[in-house]
Amino acid sequence: MNGFFVKLIKNPYILSFLLAICIACGLVYGTLKWLESYTRHNEAVVVPDVKGLDIEDAAEFFKNSNLRYNIIDSVYAKDVRPGAVVELVPMAGSKVKEGRIVFVTVNAYTSQMAMIPEVEALSFRQAYATLRACGFENVEVEYVPGGFKDEAIAIELDGRVLKKGEHIPLTALLILKVSGGDDMPIDSLELLGTDVPVESLNSEVENWF
Repeated sequence: MNGFFVKLIKNPYILSFLLAICIACGLVYGTLKWLESYTRHNEAVVVPDVKGLDIEDAAEFFKNSNLRYNIIDSVYAKDVRPGAVVELVPMAGSKVKEGRIVFVTVNAYTSQMAMIPEVEALSFRQAYATLRACGFENVEVEYVPGGFKDEAIAIELDGRVLKKGEHIPLTALLILKVSGGDDMPIDSLELLGTDVPVESLNSEVENWF
């Protein structure tokens, strides 16, 4: 019996086959161990809730959780402190692998800017729609004496007439000066210098379109 096994082992084909099996098993075992190590099998951490914190303070939480972060975007929100974290991906509370990169959106220090368009000689509806299309959020209409009724005359910010092409924050309060016409009745003249409610103007703009 022992002689049979000796002859079997000495057979080059059998020996090569056994060696191939041993090598294959070794490769499979090594690959599984590497994958387990690479993916940190069964190791997970929770993404900390750092919304509202300055990015410097949030960085400490990420470090303590063995996570990395990358700022990918910024937005502007008036009710959030400049430089504070606004959004996380993956979101706070998610379970992720250690070393994972968390993508962070922070609140910008200043509002986004846009250029003032040419509105002179447009109707106030066209001028208002143009400003809104540019992204300006706060536009009020003020009637002033002028030659042609409902004609846009100028755009003001803090009492200063703005020029076409100026870069202004989108959240700035713009005053659209509109001509009341030479034939305005006396009771209408009393309204000069007052603001037109945005709600009524929105309705007129919608009807115009």
